[in-house]
Amino acid sequence: MQTLRQIPPVNDVLRELDEFRGVLAQPFANSIIDAVFSETRRKLSESNEPVTRQELTSQIAAEIRQRLNQVLRPSLRRVINASGVVLHTNLGRAVLPVGAIDHLREVATRYSNLEFDLDKGERGKRDTHINATLQQLLGCEAAIAVNNNAAAVFLVLNTLAQGGEVIASRGEQVEIGESFRIPEIMTRSGAQLREVGSTNRTRIDDYDKAINDNTRLLLRVHPSNFRMVGFTNRPSLEEFVELGRRRKIPTFEDLGSGCLFDVRSLGIHDEPVAADSIRAGVDIISFSGDKLLGGPQAGIIAGKRLFVERVRRNPLFRALRVDKLTIAVMEYVLRAYLRGEVDLIPTWRMLRATENELMKRAKSFAERLGHGALPIPLKSVVGGGSAPEAYMPSWGVALDPSRETALRHSNPPVIARIEDGRLVLDFRTIFPEEEDELLKILSANAF
Repeated sequence: MQTLRQIPPVNDVLRELDEFRGVLAQPFANSIIDAVFSETRRKLSESNEPVTRQELTSQIAAEIRQRLNQVLRPSLRRVINASGVVLHTNLGRAVLPVGAIDHLREVATRYSNLEFDLDKGERGKRDTHINATLQQLLGCEAAIAVNNNAAAVFLVLNTLAQGGEVIASRGEQVEIGESFRIPEIMTRSGAQLREVGSTNRTRIDDYDKAINDNTRLLLRVHPSNFRMVGFTNRPSLEEFVELGRRRKIPTFEDLGSGCLFDVRSLGIHDEPVAADSIRAGVDIISFSGDKLLGGPQAGIIAGKRLFVERVRRNPLFRALRVDKLTIAVMEYVLRAYLRGEVDLIPTWRMLRATENELMKRAKSFAERLGHGALPIPLKSVVGGGSAPEAYMPSWGVALDPSRETALRHSNPPVIARIEDGRLVLDFRTIFPEEEDELLKILSANAF
């Protein structure tokens, strides 16, 4: 028990934690201090090893310092994405352009004209900042944004079909993630689902025969996170629009990912272009902002002014609308498309990176790293519920798989993938400016 007498006064320990002077009086800090002292007493009572008061003071201070840093460090952190999944949902999906953050900083750290019409000198609408740009990009009459595409789908259904029926193909009753399913969203919206067709084959006549006096909306859902192949059938977009016009029923298309131009040249097929749906005559569409658009999380609702304005007047719109931060970033991204400067958007830089470019980077990196690092050909994916079964040729570096845990606990964490029993770093999603940092991390862990 003599060692217990070596436990220092609390004030002696606190003097070694001067960098935390501003937080030591906080209740959480007091709890940490009490816990460390209690654990120290317990350990000393179970051990006969001699220890000096100065040693204990340093040990206790070090443990308190480590726990305080752990609490104070932000939980949301930057990671290096070496997985090869461009729109990795678990890693934040689309990476935002640096210019967008510069624009955001300018308008968010000062006052802005968020809801002020500078021409008229009176109150305005926040929608105007992205409405005009989306009109030009999509050829639509009007557009608004809410906080994600699930909210967009819900709001459209609630506005246009509450209390009535929505006709949709049985093969399009998709789950969009975390158990959020189209039928469940429809039920919550107050609309009634009327399924037509079979799981694999639905014809336009199936929709036509199901229309009745209670039909409020015709729904078409793009299966952005899966593909159905084999004995299948789906009405064309033109058939869908023609039926809506002939039977005077509004048409709604949930596009999911929200692509603004044809991506077949990248090996991505069956991904609809939002403007094509507008040109075809769909009354109202919705899509995500943080997938193939390459912007912030949002749900875009666009189409004919009559229907978009009805959605905007829904009281729920105010609960689901986006804030000035999202609007600032979204406006920058949309204007990059308008200017034809798509390479400013990181998502598209990654998707358009050539196999030869990635091969050169991987080989150069492997040579710099050494330690048996092996450059290998790989296949990357779009991810984020976009373009399933679309694989892009890529290159990376293969390492010992036993190091995966160490990489996840590095600073910053590195998220890789295990493939064929090897730890694989895919260079499609590693930024060139991250390579030196990644090299230091790997070298420090003796890869």
